Order: sequence, then C-alpha cells, then structure tokens
Amino acid sequence: MKRSSKRRKGFRAAVKDTVKGRRGIQTYVWIYCMIFTILILVTIWLCQYVFLYNYYRSAKISSISGEANRIIEAFGTPEQGHINRTIAYENSLCIVITDEDGNPLTSENNLGAYSKLYDDIENNYSMYIYKLKSQLEKQQDNCYTVTFDNEDLEVKEMIYCAKVFVDEAPEQAYLFIECTIEPIDSTVSIIREQLIYITIILFELAFIVTMFITMRVSRPIVNITKTAKRFGEGDFDVKFEGTGYKEVEELSKVLNDAKNEIRQVSDLRKDLIANISHDLRTPLTMVKAYAEMIRDLSGDNPVKRAEHIQVIIDEADRLSNLVNNLLELSKLESGNMELDMREFSIVDKLNDCMTRYQLVIEQNGYDMKYEPDEDRKVYADPDKLDQVIYNFINNAINYTGDHKVIRIRQINTDKAVRIEVSDNGKGIAKDMLPKVFDRYYRDKKVKRDVVGTGLGLAICKEILKCHNFPFGVKSEEGKGSTFWFEIPNKT
Repeated sequence: MKRSSKRRKGFRAAVKDTVKGRRGIQTYVWIYCMIFTILILVTIWLCQYVFLYNYYRSAKISSISGEANRIIEAFGTPEQGHINRTIAYENSLCIVITDEDGNPLTSENNLGAYSKLYDDIENNYSMYIYKLKSQLEKQQDNCYTVTFDNEDLEVKEMIYCAKVFVDEAPEQAYLFIECTIEPIDSTVSIIREQLIYITIILFELAFIVTMFITMRVSRPIVNITKTAKRFGEGDFDVKFEGTGYKEVEELSKVLNDAKNEIRQVSDLRKDLIANISHDLRTPLTMVKAYAEMIRDLSGDNPVKRAEHIQVIIDEADRLSNLVNNLLELSKLESGNMELDMREFSIVDKLNDCMTRYQLVIEQNGYDMKYEPDEDRKVYADPDKLDQVIYNFINNAINYTGDHKVIRIRQINTDKAVRIEVSDNGKGIAKDMLPKVFDRYYRDKKVKRDVVGTGLGLAICKEILKCHNFPFGVKSEEGKGSTFWFEIPNKT
C-alpha cells in the first residue's frame, strides 16, 4: 500500500510539472476571441481611414457613368432639361453638352462658381472643353475620364467626357460632367466619430461575450479534469459527465468506457492474483509434502519413493505449464510471436487431434466425434492451430459436465473453412459471452481444479488475432456452447 501511494503521488507530481507554466483553456479562448475582435476593428478602421477615399472614388466614377447614360438617352427630347437639372441637383454635378466646335448647347451647374467647366463657359474661353474633346477623339472608346486637383476647393475632381449620338441630330454632340470625387468632410467626420464609439462598445461587448464563452467552453472540461483526478486516485465509482456540446459528451462517453475497462482489468488482476496464488500454492505444497515424505518415510522404500517422486514431477509439470502459459500469453500480446505459416490438410490435422483424445474417450466415456467435410488445404501455423483446437476441446471437456457429448465439425464455405467445437453442458449466460475470451475469465459455476487458470481461451484469442482469423462463441443456457473460428481460403 505504501509503494502504491508513492506511485500515485509521483504521478500527480509529474502531471503538475507537465502543466506548470501553461495557460488554461479559459485564457486561450479569451485571447483568441479578443484577437478576433481586434482584427475586426482594425479592418473597420482601415476601411474608414485608409481605403475610404479610394472606395468613394470608384463608386463615384461608376455612378457618374450611369447618370451619363441617362443624360445621353434623354438628349434631344422634351424631358432633357428636367432630367439634366434633376441629375445635377441630386449628385452635385456640373453638366455641359456642346456641339462639335465646343459651343455649349445646354448646361446645368450645381457645383457653384468654382466649377472648371462653368468657368470655361462663362468666360467664353471653351479652351479647356476643346482640350477635353481633343483627348476624347484620341480614345478608342466613346467615353473618357480625367481627374485633377481643384485648388480653389482643395478637393479632387473628375470630368467625365462622352460622345453623344442621336439619329435625328444633324451633327454629333459631346457630354461633359464635372463632380468631386472625395466624400464630404462633415460626413466623414460623423462616420469617424461614430467609429470611435463603436470601437469602445464593441470592446466592452467582446470582453463580456468572450468571458461567457470561455466559462461555457471550459466548465465541462474542468469538471471532467476534477473527475479524472479522483479516478487517478483509485476511485472507480466516479462518473464522467460532460454536457454543453457534442465533443465533450463524446469525451465523457470514451472516458467512462475507459474507466469501465480499467476497472474490469483491475478486477481481473485481483482474480489473477487469487488464481495464480491458489494454482501455485497447491503444487508447491504437494512438492514440499512429498519431498518431506521421501526424506522421512519412503526414502528406503523404492516403490513408495518412486510414487512420491512421480507426484513431485507431475506437480512440477503443472507449475511449468502454468508459467509457460503466462509467458506465451505475454509474448502473444506484445506482438513478439512469429508465426510459421505453412500449407497443410485440415482433415489430417483434425484427425491427428482426435487420436490424442482416444484414451480420454475410452477411460472417461466421452461421446466425442469429428464430423469432417471435404478435405482442403489451409494456410496457417500448424502448431499454433493445434493449441487453439486443443484449448477448444479441453474447454468443451471441462464444461460439458455429466453429458459428455462433444462434437468437432468442419464446415467448408466458398470463402473459408469453419471449425466448430460444441458441448451440451450448462451453456454461458448472454451477459458473460463478451468476457469469455478475456484473460483469467472462468465460469464460477465450474470447479477451479477443472477449469485451471483461465488463460487457455485468452491464448486462443491472441493466436487467432495474429492469424487474422474470425472467431467467436455461440451459447444458450441449458443447451451448451459452440466455439468456432474460420480459416480463409488462401488467395
């Protein structure tokens, strides 16, 4: 108990050393959420401060192009004046339509006296318009856009130039639209002031929400960790409970399954210690007792001495078999067992097994028969397959009870050879069937000296797993059990 307690303390200390200095899941979730919030705010500030003018310019150019199409479509119609005034007023534009010589045909100015086009018309220069017209003629498209700095207004402006084609008109006309392409300062100031308030509010909300999320996410894991600590201290009655989201529920289920498996292993270990202690103590007691008898009583009597020595030899063989079974099972489970795979006749193998049980049949009155099918060549390790068949038959002998009826069947299928060993004993309860091939398992209804240490079927399981052969057991209480395995056809 002292040594076990020291191991637990050492384990807990190792865990503490491992996690020492690391942040908890609450901290990590909070940090990630805050980083995400900061990235959102940085994106908003970049859009409002760095990219606002570029975006506004692109949107303005696209908008003016659409309005120019409306003006061109209305050119020469009675609604032309109304449409031009409406567009100029709604978009703060200066609109000028000229003939081929640059003379204004119509104009609408909503930019005021600082309009470059309006100034050119009012002073009867038309030189700037003429330059724009000349530049438009050089373009392959029917439209042209030029941007410039208006020093009077201290803003950037754009002039959109386009050719106007009207079927009824005697000559071609030209459209010029002037507008600012920077957002109004007052609007920008309002937006940026709002952005400051939005940033403050968003940070406060992000802090509250992230704290709630971190508690929501971490609470089930913290509860599972506390339960795991109790489980690590040897409390097998704990129950892992994780609610809130799917992954934690699945983790809880896996941990509960693992806990049950560990608990079962712990129980089996206790059974093993009890079983091995009994199986070792009995032959050792016999060996000691008969050795003392030889020393004290039968040392001078050759007949008695030989009998007593034979008992010692038999008990030593029992001890040797027990140790060999334990070593073989350990080697199989560790994956260090090498198979000697060969091709051989399954009928010959089963007939050879039956001959070895002939004496048991004659002396003990067992009704043991082999029911063969058509002979086939199978590919396996013949010695290991012997162990499986002998263990199945010995298990049937132990469990068939007073009925003593045992059948060994060979059933050929298209894909495999199936071997079944059946008895008509008491059978196995349904809830115990999954445990039959576990280490150290044995039915408590059967006497210990008959069943042995419970390693035989566990060895069979590991041998068949090494071969990748399907295997299993069918049983019904009161009607007996059937253990089976299949040898797939060699491809």
